[in-house]
Amino acid sequence: MAKKDSHLPISGSIKARGGIYEVLYHAEQLALKANLLNLNDDYSKLNSDEFRTFFSQYSIAVGSTGNLGLSIGIMSAKLGFDVTVHMSADARQWKKDKLRSHGVTVVEYQQDYGIAVQEGRKAALKNPNCFFIDDENSKTLFLGYAVAGERLKQQLTQQGVIVDQTHPLFVYLPCGVGGGPGGVAFGLKMAFGDNVHCIFAEPTHSPCMLLGVATGLHDEISVQDIGIDNVTAADGLAVGRASGFVGRAMQRLLDGFYTLDDQTMYNLLGMLNQSESLKLEPSALAGMLGPVLVHSHSDYIDLHQFTEQQLQNANHIVWGTGGGMVPVEEMQKYLSKASA
Repeated sequence: MAKKDSHLPISGSIKARGGIYEVLYHAEQLALKANLLNLNDDYSKLNSDEFRTFFSQYSIAVGSTGNLGLSIGIMSAKLGFDVTVHMSADARQWKKDKLRSHGVTVVEYQQDYGIAVQEGRKAALKNPNCFFIDDENSKTLFLGYAVAGERLKQQLTQQGVIVDQTHPLFVYLPCGVGGGPGGVAFGLKMAFGDNVHCIFAEPTHSPCMLLGVATGLHDEISVQDIGIDNVTAADGLAVGRASGFVGRAMQRLLDGFYTLDDQTMYNLLGMLNQSESLKLEPSALAGMLGPVLVHSHSDYIDLHQFTEQQLQNANHIVWGTGGGMVPVEEMQKYLSKASA
């Protein structure tokens, strides 16, 4: 099965879960503090000219490789905030163009995600009315992603899919800095306990979470420190240094990690499009290799003492993290790189 976060409204990615929630939470707190809102009100009033005028005196900023910037930028602008997205060299031009079309200020950097975040934080500190949304450390963002666990549980129940000890659930999540997959995995563990097995997938050139957890250094080490260049076509996963908060919180709740190269992601995209007519961005295909690896690695099976019956009864979900808003011409470029 595929979880199509790629087709979530507004920004078409997993980042719609955490990013939009954090913007709405921040807007709520500002309005409550100003006595413009109380907890019993109809919250649709936030989407009014009166509130847009109020929110216009405040700023929101974020550093992003693309999808988090889209979710936060579009939602913040809709509510009337003055919003700036600091984007790394890996960000796609169409994402920058879409943000600008919504009135968002886009600041571009020639360096990677880490620099975009660092400079975004610095700029935000100069404005007392600016709120910087931090994908590496925000607990609000993390909890926004975590809601996915209970929602998936409801969906599986409606479809008659059983998840228990004899019917384990395997979930494969593409991972960049870690906020999105970490929050989702946390929510899944709260919903299904030990009956769900979460595995993170990263590009071979950007395995920051694997590196941080494996060394125990978390955000104190980057892939560049060990000679890896952090250059990948999976722009949403092009992160050299993982979130220390997520790594430390999730290291004992994850089953493991694996890496795959860009060409494999392109090839998987081609196969998915051919078999299911489903088009995702390359980074969203990182999880697609997971079921093959789980069934082919006896050491993993032995470690968790899975029986043959459990593996036959298992369900596998690949988290499709983005791609629903990719322009047609851009998607054709991705597909052209898939091997026949």
